[in-house]
Amino acid sequence: MTIQKPYYAYSEYMKNKYGAKVYKLPIKLNNITCPNRDGKLGYGGCIFCGESGGSFENVSSIKSVKEQLEINREYISKRYNAEKFVAYFQNYTNTYMPDEIFEDYINQCKLDDIVAISISTRPDSINDSKLKFLEEFQAQTGIDIIVELGLQTVNYQMLKKLNRGHGLSEFIDIMLRLKKFNLRSCVHIIIGLPWENDLDILETAKILNVLGVDEVKLHSLYIVKHTKLAKMYENNEIKIIPYEDFVRRVILFLRHLDKDIVVQRLLGRVPEEDSIFCNWGMSWRKIHDEIITTMNYNNIVQGDKK
Repeated sequence: MTIQKPYYAYSEYMKNKYGAKVYKLPIKLNNITCPNRDGKLGYGGCIFCGESGGSFENVSSIKSVKEQLEINREYISKRYNAEKFVAYFQNYTNTYMPDEIFEDYINQCKLDDIVAISISTRPDSINDSKLKFLEEFQAQTGIDIIVELGLQTVNYQMLKKLNRGHGLSEFIDIMLRLKKFNLRSCVHIIIGLPWENDLDILETAKILNVLGVDEVKLHSLYIVKHTKLAKMYENNEIKIIPYEDFVRRVILFLRHLDKDIVVQRLLGRVPEEDSIFCNWGMSWRKIHDEIITTMNYNNIVQGDKK
């Protein structure tokens, strides 16, 4: 039985827009890094980011972008009966490179059944020349461009604790520039940061509304091995919020989020072998379904408190 989703689900948006089942094809670039790792902004990266740079399920980066897409497409189309695909540049900061290299990677995505390209990056790491190229590429090919921005929270003090290397102003700046170049945005938010309170959740939703964000992707706070966050957890410097509070805060966020903002997912996950804490030892699906069931039972829908 399919559970009625009380929020604007990504799957619903994609099927309505493209008229078919759409799946993401992850891409892992070779020799890519982040300005918060190589010394331009800092070293070590965000306290939660592992050596994979936020990616755990990619084809070898030795293969070209086109080869990775073709390999993943063959597997995913058979397993999930997918008909159309999104090329997803997933790990690290995928705009942190010379323009000509970036343009070559994007051009390799021009395959017949690729309907969109999603590019993960930081709010402070994409210049106007790349945005102009993406705007022209989108117009010429008909392939939609989505820029995925790691933000996590709008609280500038928490951004500093997370060692993000940027503040809120950089995020506001890139959102204004994405609108200028007619590019779609997706913003990543962590629900359950140790220093967070309900007011932070409300403020995050409100700022995303004001800036006209197109999509959001929610993450639970999982702890990857060999990160600064893992050391803090092992030294009892931080505490994980109770599971019940996570569910409550996700719902609080959704109630204050504009109803037209697409929700890509409600929480994230990481392989057990790569983490020391993930989702309270529960399955991703169980938590996902409990959030939906709770909202449906209480007649709660996205945006009903906006």
